[in-house]
Amino acid sequence: MTKVLIIDSAATGEASVSRKLTQEFAERLRRRQPAVRITRRDVGTAPIPHLTEATVGAVRGAEAESDEARAALALSDLLIAELKDADLIVIGAPMYNFGIPSTLKAWFDHVLRAGITFRYTAEGPEGLVKGKRAIVVESRAGLYSEGPAAATDSQEPHLRTLLAFMGVDDVTFVRAEKLAFGPEIAAEAIGEAAQTLAEWAETQWALAA
Repeated sequence: MTKVLIIDSAATGEASVSRKLTQEFAERLRRRQPAVRITRRDVGTAPIPHLTEATVGAVRGAEAESDEARAALALSDLLIAELKDADLIVIGAPMYNFGIPSTLKAWFDHVLRAGITFRYTAEGPEGLVKGKRAIVVESRAGLYSEGPAAATDSQEPHLRTLLAFMGVDDVTFVRAEKLAFGPEIAAEAIGEAAQTLAEWAETQWALAA
């Protein structure tokens, strides 16, 4: 049985483009392989707490000495278990102020743990979450994959770095861009992204299964 973890992070609920695309993708996967097990973690509508002075130490390996710290550590353990259990990771990531939503960053802050999802060696850091594939569905108001605005893109490079740091380096980025360029252009961009995801499901799913 193939296992998929879908992480949504948009703050806009049902109006979210990235969430609609990940939902359509999940439905397509279920049609293609009814036995697929899909876990959805929506950090946009059910945010993960940001790390604080009371919780950051426990997540970074210190003794959890308070109820708040123990709760943060338990949440981190749960999120890492979901991550490690998945064969395919799908991340819905809208661009907010040139970067990723703070709620998605909070998810990474809880799953990036030394000795568990990465480790430091004499040759440098090594990711410990290996053998997985990932799809990142990005929604963007402007055009950032090329042209003058590409230099301001702090979304995709950040996501690529965070995933690779854990050992997830087989990543496909699917972009729905120019969403603020008018209804027709937005609809075309969303349609192209949906088509790319559909083609991935049809041509690559057998490799991920």
